[in-house]
Amino acid sequence: MEIISFVQGNRKSRRARLFSGFDFSKFDFNREKRYQTLTYQPFAPSLKTFAPQKVKKSVNVKSICKIIGSTLTDFFEFLKNNVKTVFISFVAAVLTVTVLFFAFKFFEYKINFTNPLELQNESFDIENLNKLMKNFALEGVLNVDESGNLLDSENSLDIAKHFTEPVSFKNYTVRSGDTISGIAKKFGLGNISTLISVNDIGNVRQLAAGQKLKIPSIDGVIYSVKSGDSLNSIVSKYGISLETLVDVNELSSEVLQKGQQLFIPGVGLDKQTLQNAMGDMFKMPISAKFRWSSPYGSRIDPIAGVKSFHTGVDMACPTGTPIYASMSGKVITAGINRVYGNYVIIDHGNGYQTLYAHMSKIIATKGQWVSQGTRIGLVGSTGYSTGPHLHFTVYKNGKLVNPMSVLK
Repeated sequence: MEIISFVQGNRKSRRARLFSGFDFSKFDFNREKRYQTLTYQPFAPSLKTFAPQKVKKSVNVKSICKIIGSTLTDFFEFLKNNVKTVFISFVAAVLTVTVLFFAFKFFEYKINFTNPLELQNESFDIENLNKLMKNFALEGVLNVDESGNLLDSENSLDIAKHFTEPVSFKNYTVRSGDTISGIAKKFGLGNISTLISVNDIGNVRQLAAGQKLKIPSIDGVIYSVKSGDSLNSIVSKYGISLETLVDVNELSSEVLQKGQQLFIPGVGLDKQTLQNAMGDMFKMPISAKFRWSSPYGSRIDPIAGVKSFHTGVDMACPTGTPIYASMSGKVITAGINRVYGNYVIIDHGNGYQTLYAHMSKIIATKGQWVSQGTRIGLVGSTGYSTGPHLHFTVYKNGKLVNPMSVLK
């Protein structure tokens, strides 16, 4: 009891101690005034729009393998349940593709390659083909035979000739309009092999004004001594006497050094080397796929049906196939006639001309200088022709040459 009365009796004193130190003047204890200042604020949550998003799946090796495995399982299950249908469909597809392929090839062949046709003008003289072709051999005739001998020169190679004088050399500067045969003739030489060998000329067509040449006093070629060579082996190889070889080269010793150069008098270059140096090897005028449809020489004319001489070779290929200059030279004719249709003639110098006939379009122009491989026209079937092809003819010194003998 004493405790309770003590607590009750000291309530005020405890309250006084509890709130001691506070400044009650700052607080407004007017309850009515405080309530009047309060206003009702309703709850207004903010609205937020949520757009749909793609569910992201983690990509890893395991998930990829699982997808592949599931796909293969479904595929093999389908094959298992439809073996007969799948096999029949596969065979049908293969047969369809095969038939379409061969049908396309047959159609392409019929459209793009030459085929025999009947002669529409029976009064046409087939011999005019040969006469007209001969007229295409125009300028640039070079009087040189296959061995390089000048045909209009009194000098010619004679390996039996006995030379006793040492060879001497002169210097000459090439002038505009010079040819290898003209230079040889000017200095009394009988074979162009001499100038080609002594000056190591790779292609006589590349001779240019201002170029320096060494001119030997006699015909012959330069030989570079190889390991194991001797004087006896060299004279045996070229068929000359030992005395001639020693006198011409003023040799004082029988011992030869590797790389030593000797002048071999009275001999010329081998045919292959001479052809390469003269530029006698022509490139194919067609680089695309083609078919040899008619060879050079005697044949049965595909239109007239009579025997005639074919002046060139025919290369059958689709219309529009590019035609290239087989060798560098000057375009001396570009025109059209009833026999060869659109045609181009190129003079290559050294007696060579080439004819390109039956073009659908001529690209080169008369007087133009073209390099080997220059596009000069497009394949066609103009003139006396049974279908799209290139007629290619080669002339050498005014005479027909089998193109296959010079093409490489």
